[in-house]
Amino acid sequence: MARVKRGVTTHARHKKVLKLSKGFVGRSSTNYRIALERLEKSLQYAYRDRRVKKREFRALWIQRINAAVREHGLTYSRFIAGIKQSGIEMDRKVLSAIAFDDPASFAEIVKAVQAVIDAGGESEAVAA
Repeated sequence: MARVKRGVTTHARHKKVLKLSKGFVGRSSTNYRIALERLEKSLQYAYRDRRVKKREFRALWIQRINAAVREHGLTYSRFIAGIKQSGIEMDRKVLSAIAFDDPASFAEIVKAVQAVIDAGGESEAVAA
């Protein structure tokens, strides 16, 4: 039986790994064995952080909304409760963008929410 030479396949695989590891520090970008380990780890980080990114952005949106709402004398939790009561269907991403880019429009939203909170708050105070 004829012997199978695999130099071409191996070289192609090594080239592929080294191309993907371009930009890594030190031998991680030039040495195949080390590059392969770093590349596998980097792909794990990428997979994990695609999910972490969603958490971090949500936290950022909440911080921005909280800061903008406090300028109007409300807290974030009361504002979100008021948003739900008033039937305004905007998610945190949109609210954050409005608060960041257009404070005047956000002030109108806060006024609408404040009116709902005040109307609802009085009935709760009487019941208690």
